[in-house]
Amino acid sequence: MSAISERRERERAQRHQLIITAARELAEAEGWEAVTTRRLAERVEYSQPVLYSHFDGKDAIMRAVALEGFAELADRLRRVRLASTEPSRALHAVGRAYLDFAAEQPALYQAMFELPTDVKFAHAETPASLRAGFDEFVSCFDPDDPRRELLAEVTWSALHGIAALAKSGRIPPGGQAERLDLIVTRIAGTP
Repeated sequence: MSAISERRERERAQRHQLIITAARELAEAEGWEAVTTRRLAERVEYSQPVLYSHFDGKDAIMRAVALEGFAELADRLRRVRLASTEPSRALHAVGRAYLDFAAEQPALYQAMFELPTDVKFAHAETPASLRAGFDEFVSCFDPDDPRRELLAEVTWSALHGIAALAKSGRIPPGGQAERLDLIVTRIAGTP
């Protein structure tokens, strides 16, 4: 590859990332309804055709944002799980990190887990970053337990429910620690 081709490819990758970053920032500030190709084009100072040369439309942009979020979440969950000094506390640390992630970046979380998407969950085509995040939950359970993935799935489902209900104001924001303790105690059987 020539130096010019490499530079063009690097510039294209930078533009691609710029669009994703702008979409995330706009969604966090104003919600996903505010994210349009017109507004993104203005924000990144490129024409709409340039945006369409990177993405087929808003759904493709939201998918790219979600994939980036899955990688960030998996990394955060891995770090806290590995930092747990007691294996019995790993699930608690992972659960806390999950809830914090959802609360800190509600629009990103929404793109990842709430808005319609073509991202495949629990499927052969599941993106590696999504699977990596789920595997952090699985890693918190006894490797000899044949229900390990089921326990991880139920834990994740419960945490997602807490995150969604807290965000919508349907459960009080206080009490997150107690809810997490209950999940860990009942599902994992650890304090």
